[in-house]
Amino acid sequence: MAKLAGAEVALVGLAKDQNRLNIAKSYGCEVILNDANDWAKSVDGLGADGVVDAAGVSASLKHALEIIRPDGWISKVGWGPQPLDFSLDPLVANKIDGLKEKIAWADCWNMGKPLQSGRGEAGNGSGTFRYYAGLLGSAGGQVIPVAKDGFDFNVRVPFGVVVGIVPWNFPFPIACWKTAAALAAGNCVILKPAQFTPWSALLLAEAAREAGLPEGVLQVLPGGGSELGDPLVTHPGVRKVSFTGSTEIGRHIMKMAANDIKRVSLELGGKSPNVVFADADVDKAAAASPMSVFDNTGQDCCARSRILVEEGVADRFVQGFVEATKKLKVGDPKKDETELGPLVHQKQLETTERYVEAARKKGRTILCGGKRIGGKGFFYEPTLIVGCEKDDSWWQEEIFGPVVSLRKFRTEEEAVEEANDSIYGLSGSIWTQNLDRALRVSLAVESGNLSVNCHSSVFTQASFGGMKQSGIGRELGQAGLEGFSEPKNVFIAKS
Repeated sequence: MAKLAGAEVALVGLAKDQNRLNIAKSYGCEVILNDANDWAKSVDGLGADGVVDAAGVSASLKHALEIIRPDGWISKVGWGPQPLDFSLDPLVANKIDGLKEKIAWADCWNMGKPLQSGRGEAGNGSGTFRYYAGLLGSAGGQVIPVAKDGFDFNVRVPFGVVVGIVPWNFPFPIACWKTAAALAAGNCVILKPAQFTPWSALLLAEAAREAGLPEGVLQVLPGGGSELGDPLVTHPGVRKVSFTGSTEIGRHIMKMAANDIKRVSLELGGKSPNVVFADADVDKAAAASPMSVFDNTGQDCCARSRILVEEGVADRFVQGFVEATKKLKVGDPKKDETELGPLVHQKQLETTERYVEAARKKGRTILCGGKRIGGKGFFYEPTLIVGCEKDDSWWQEEIFGPVVSLRKFRTEEEAVEEANDSIYGLSGSIWTQNLDRALRVSLAVESGNLSVNCHSSVFTQASFGGMKQSGIGRELGQAGLEGFSEPKNVFIAKS
């Protein structure tokens, strides 16, 4: 076990990661290592290093498949599309609220997420469970008039066993997005957290168990990416895979799922535009924009990492942006005042450095940031690169670090063209006080989620997902619930 400021969290899959232990110690955490098998003696197929292996995958799937058999789904565990226990989702939410501090510390320890962010994300998770509990009461089928005597109706039925694969950048809320919707739709869920951030997902399992969720309906399997993910995706008993992560891995999952036409939803990478017109409140845009890209230390698929600003106000915007960026509090993630913590690991730090150095070598201007902070940890200064060209790698490619690039535009048409000049289409912001322009541009920009005059584009009650190579399918909102079920039509002939 590892003890984090009074919170005990299971140490699974990290027992041999000395680098991560050193990080924990640098954050002032007291780390007590025991054999990971002491935590999970009941898990068949737990490997020697404390992570689930292929045998564990088979055991978990066997358990889930037994639950969803027609003769056992309802009678054994009382789970499935009918009867639905509307009380479970809010009970899980209440248990999450009780674990909020542990969850925040778990993600702080695993990836350096600031505690204030972790607490907010725990609240997002519990709110998601409450939302789907409320939505269930209004979910129903449809009676359809048809050209024949009889009664035709349409219902939605669960898939059965679904797999949720969760990224390391927002490990807890995204685990809740997938789990709450999938359970509400009547599925059994096998949740695979990222290998760097398993703890908060295990706490979600603890909350679900304490709330009374039947055994086996939610199973959390920590372990490596392809070693654990590939057997889950390819298993014939899995009917749906919901993945959040890189476009590269999403493409791999889509290929594997094609073998048995498995349903998939993919929320993938992004290189979102932040478009600032001259008729906007430029000072407000400049003050708000740093956290639209640097929040979570830039490790956000929605990060507005391409700024497009109209020529006439570019200098004013840049000045305000740099001033606001320099006020951001970067440092120890366990301090409540910290806004930006470290990058998740050494490789992510080196990737960030590589892009910034490439910009320097090409003669681009670094107006703020551009280097590591201190000699300890994976900290990097929030960085603004200006004078970029459209084919610059740091302009086109997702960095997943605290780096933003800026270009100027002259006309609305040019702004839309440049905003859409990307393989991605996940999110973005538009700044203008002209309502007609706001509507025109928001419809023209090829992104699944856009905000106007702010950077808020992800809400539990609204659908979330990308266009182009940012993914397929949607999470959250009504669409999130429907994404874990299939329509079935039944016609009963008049006798």
